[in-house]
Amino acid sequence: MAKSILNPSYPELWQALDGLKSVRTYAEGTPVFQVGRPADGIYLVEKGEVRLTMPSSQKVERTFEIAGPGTVLGLSETMTGEAHKLSAEAASQAQLAYVERGSLLEFLREHHQVCLQIVRLLSEDLHGLYQRFQCMSSEEKARRKASPASVN
Repeated sequence: MAKSILNPSYPELWQALDGLKSVRTYAEGTPVFQVGRPADGIYLVEKGEVRLTMPSSQKVERTFEIAGPGTVLGLSETMTGEAHKLSAEAASQAQLAYVERGSLLEFLREHHQVCLQIVRLLSEDLHGLYQRFQCMSSEEKARRKASPASVN
C-alpha cells in the first residue's frame, strides 16, 4: 500500500531524503517497476499520478490504487530486499524522485529519528492494509447473503 509522506506527520522525512534522491520524469503509461522484480529503491511521487496494479487469477492486472504527490512507493520491499508485490506505471505524466536502496539504508543507519519515521510509516501501511482486507471481506459476505442460493 502506498503512503503519503507529505502529510504533517512526515515533513522531516521528505526533507531528509532530499539529498539522496534523483528525479525522473515518466510519460503516461511508462512502467516504473514490475511485480516480481527486485526492489532496488523507493520512489517518491512529486507530480502526477502512478497506477499500482496487482496480478489476479484471471491473468489481468487489477488496479490496486492510484498514488498521487507525496506518496512513497516500494518502501516495504526496499526495506526487506524482496521483490515488488505490485506493478507501477505512470497514470499521467509524472515526476518521481528515486532513492537507491543502499543509500537509503546507509542514511537510516546514521539518522535514527528518520529510521523511526520509516518504522511508523510501515506500521501505518500494515494497519491500512488490514482495514482494507476487513472491508473487502465484509463486502464479500454481504454479496453472498444477497445472492440467492443455487438449487440443484
